[in-house]
Amino acid sequence: MMHWSLKRQSSWVQLAGHQGNFQVSKGGEVLKLYSELEAKCLDSLMRDPLRPFVPQYYGLVTRGEHCYIRLEDLLNGLRRPVIMDCKMGVRTFQEEELIKAQTKPNLRSDMYQKMVKVDPSAPTAEEHEQKGVTKWRYLQWRDTTSSTSTLGFRIEGIMMEDGTVQRDFRKIHTLTQITEALLYFTRSQLDTLVNALRSSEFFRKHEVIGSSLLFVHDHSKASVWMIDFGKTMPLPDSKEVQHGIPWVEGNREDGYLIGLTSILTALSQAISLAEGQQEGS
Repeated sequence: MMHWSLKRQSSWVQLAGHQGNFQVSKGGEVLKLYSELEAKCLDSLMRDPLRPFVPQYYGLVTRGEHCYIRLEDLLNGLRRPVIMDCKMGVRTFQEEELIKAQTKPNLRSDMYQKMVKVDPSAPTAEEHEQKGVTKWRYLQWRDTTSSTSTLGFRIEGIMMEDGTVQRDFRKIHTLTQITEALLYFTRSQLDTLVNALRSSEFFRKHEVIGSSLLFVHDHSKASVWMIDFGKTMPLPDSKEVQHGIPWVEGNREDGYLIGLTSILTALSQAISLAEGQQEGS
């Protein structure tokens, strides 16, 4: 997910991956390592109905040997926020990664070790012998062993007010378990987001893979942001995706709306549960 400063120019939040991709900047900005695909997506989104749900994109800047994307600091002005990252969609791999794994497999020992660390029985006998798995195989395994494949999203991490980070959500599969993890967040922002997605030309014409919803709230306000577009691919001319039907190889569907529907259902249950607890106390 994205990194955001907890206090400007000080503490950094890392709920999941991409170490070294960010730098602190002044003036309520953060710098993310340049990706041509993500820069193009952000430029398009600045003129799309989804604009209110995306960090402000300020263009590019060069620091030393690296080029960075300049983005709005989503935590600017918040005091001791609670933050949650939800990876959206029924899959986190691109179809091109599947084709590459089938035609030119590149075995990754680091991903094999990550898999074995979680579940020694997960790799096949051949993968154990090779001590390596393809990137697609690892991503597909993570999707099928989490709520990604069943609910269309998974929780990557939550940071609490005291700065502690919880990342061990791999075993969360059911809506009840998800609901328990969402008790801190509100639904109103998501209802507005759903309406924006329905009217977004960008959303209709892009395959949204590996993107996250970032939930942020403190004692004064709550916000929901769409982040991470480094694997979001434009579709061929005239082709559109529905985002709400199952993926099969070749249809380019990502299941984004399946995940969003699951989150809305879970939040409704969370709100009802919280209200019931208040009435009973």
